Amino acid sequence: MSDAAQKTMTVDEFLAAAEAREGRWEIEDGLAYAMAPERLDHARAKGATSIALSEAVRRAGLPCEAVLGSVAVRITARTAYQPDALVYCGERLPPDAREVPSPVIVVEVLSPSTEWRDVHRKLIGYFSLPCVMHYLTIDPRDHSVAHQKRAEGGLIETRILYDGLLKLDPPGLELAVAELFAAD
Repeated sequence: MSDAAQKTMTVDEFLAAAEAREGRWEIEDGLAYAMAPERLDHARAKGATSIALSEAVRRAGLPCEAVLGSVAVRITARTAYQPDALVYCGERLPPDAREVPSPVIVVEVLSPSTEWRDVHRKLIGYFSLPCVMHYLTIDPRDHSVAHQKRAEGGLIETRILYDGLLKLDPPGLELAVAELFAAD
């Protein structure tokens, strides 16, 4: 990493300097770090997921937008992640937005180098935001989806799916698990 990447900063400082960085970066506890280049299976699952979520939003006729990675979700003043996909609802954000302030659904596609962070630190971080209702971790190796859903009483329910219908309510989306994976 460069010296600039080692400097501790706030999410605001991190986002302000975004255009000076090449590639995808995240910030955690004030430290910015580069994300490794994606593997093809990761990119395929990420693309298929974004398309599936976009189609589900269209079918449901909801005032929501599915977004493919590269935008930040602020967890704290010093931590922001860039999920592989997300859905937010409400007023459409401006085209130059670098951050989605209120995602309802957040998706991470697992890879060997990030799996631990995705299923531990990011799970805790995303659910610290009251707006996040669903967190999906997608494993392209075995075509599984871990669906964590915010439940009553502050509980987080987990379901593991390999096929069938995935219901994301709220906001009221339904899609087949198979849609989250590119055809082999």
